[in-house]
Formats: sequence, C-alpha cells, structure tokens
Amino acid sequence: MTTYTAINLIARPTPGPIGSELFEVVTKELTKAGPSQILIKQTHMSLDPAMLGWMSPATDSYIPPVELGSVMRSSGIGEVVESNHPKFSVGDRVMGMMGWQEYALSDGQGINKVEAPLPSETVLSIFALPGLTATQGLFNVGKPKSGETLIVTGAAGSVGSLVGQLAKAEGLTVIGVVGSDEKCDWIVNELGFDGAINYKSDDLAGQLDALTPDGIDLFFENTGGPIQNLIFDRMNNHARIVVCGMISDYTKAEPNPGPNWIPLIKKRITVQGFAMPDHFHQVPELLAKLTPYVMQGKIKHRSHILNGLESAIDGLNLFFTGENKGKLIVEL
Repeated sequence: MTTYTAINLIARPTPGPIGSELFEVVTKELTKAGPSQILIKQTHMSLDPAMLGWMSPATDSYIPPVELGSVMRSSGIGEVVESNHPKFSVGDRVMGMMGWQEYALSDGQGINKVEAPLPSETVLSIFALPGLTATQGLFNVGKPKSGETLIVTGAAGSVGSLVGQLAKAEGLTVIGVVGSDEKCDWIVNELGFDGAINYKSDDLAGQLDALTPDGIDLFFENTGGPIQNLIFDRMNNHARIVVCGMISDYTKAEPNPGPNWIPLIKKRITVQGFAMPDHFHQVPELLAKLTPYVMQGKIKHRSHILNGLESAIDGLNLFFTGENKGKLIVEL
C-alpha cells in the first residue's frame, strides 16, 4: 500500500501567531485516478496571505472557509502521474488548487497546464495567484494613468512587488511601503520603485509628504495598519483605493479603526475591494495582459523557499513578522 502525507485544518485561529494545534498531519492511502480524473504529484505549494482568511469561521466572505477536518486549501504546481482525463497526459506540469498534500486527485476543474519553460518558483511567483491578483487589481480595478502617483503597501510581497513594477512600466510614480530597510533597498534599487517607506520608522507623515509632493492618485492596499490613515489623508481628488488585503487585522479580535469618510465625499474618492475567485473566468485574458511585461524583462521577483510540507504551518507566521523575502513557496 502506497501512502502520502496531508495536513488538515482542525481548529480556527485565534488572535496571535498561527500554531501547530490548528492542524493535524495525517497519512492517507494513495488511490488511483477514477474515470475522467487525474492524479497529481505536487512539487511546489504556494503560501498566500489569503489563507489566513480561509481559515477563519466567517461564512460571509468571498469564498467559504476551509471545513474543519479537511485538507488545508492552497494552490500549487505538480506533475500528472496518472490520467483518465482527455485534456491531460501523464507528465504534464499543471497548476491549480491542490491543498496541503503531497498528492491531489482532481477532475481537472481549475487545473491548468503550465506551458512556459520556466522554473516552478517563477511560475508560482508571477503567473499564479500573485500575478493574477496584481494584474486584475491594478488594471481592472485601479485603472492607472501615466503620470499618476501610486502607493502600494506590502510592496515587497508577492502581490505588491508586481503591482509596483507593472505601474512603473505604465509610467506612474511608484512609492512602496515595507517593513524593513532591506526591503526598502530591494524595491528601489532592484525593482525600480521611485521611493520606499519602512512603516516601522519615524515620521511617517513627513516621509509621505516628501515622497508624494503632488499627492496620491492610486492606493493599492495590502496590509492596513497605522500608515493607512496617513496615506488616505494625501489622496487627490478622484483618487482610487484598491483594497486587496488587510494582513494587520486578520487575526485581531478588533480591527483597527478606518479613516473618516468625509474626504470620500469632498475628494470623490473611489474605494473598491476585490478578490480573485470572482475573476477566475478571466485568467486567460489576465495572463495575456501580464505575459508581455514578463517577456520584456520588466518584471523581477524573488522567492522565499521553505522545505517540506510541514514547514507550511510555521511559514504562515512569516506574513505577520515580515521576515519572508519574496513569494513564500513550500518545496515538497
């Protein structure tokens, strides 16, 4: 009998760090693919801030929570090792929602072939959820215009780093908010951002004033936190706020208070939240939009690789500490 390892979610998170008590590492029997099914051996698994929301008990979100006792949800890349599906062959490299497990049995729904001859780390960092999210949020929600000023929080993260580079390629002035001086250096000197702010440093308002003398036209929000109100105060008339994530509030008992809404009226500011599951039907067009930037060398990335399935548990806490450097990926 052949077995494999999976990790189930067995409890909901409480305020504070993510602990191993929320999960159960289990051994499962490997079953063969049935009619119209494929069996995938997962090689690389993506860790994303959205997982923290998927673990919560909220039923009014954009996607149902992970059921307790079931495999933790995640996307990944793997190889088809058995196929009874007409669209997939043994040996195909594929990408999709596979969960925290070494093998995934699928009917093919939501699974896409990876045709690009690129390393799996690159595919997960750029063409998977981060790149799709950045492309949808920036272009279809934010509607950037050349000459505008954009500020993005979580700017060294998997989504924020791509948002900033895409905006620069479109002729915007781009300011990034990050959590360390090293990340400031990376996004400015490697990725080409026009400026950076370490939100842990002093005089945040003064830094914003200096870096955005003409105000802010587009705010891509990934994190929340105290700097949010300061950014909001510098928004221009008819500015847009794209709300992608709020990592600082995900495990708090009480979220931080938001900005006063009066400026929304005075400045006619547009605020829109979005989530990628609403747009999965647009994946082909989003990839068509993103790919030319990559092929023209306008997009750089870095991956933070963790080794082994169980490293995912502690790995989630890197989103809170900011210790991850680049896209978090578990190599199986």
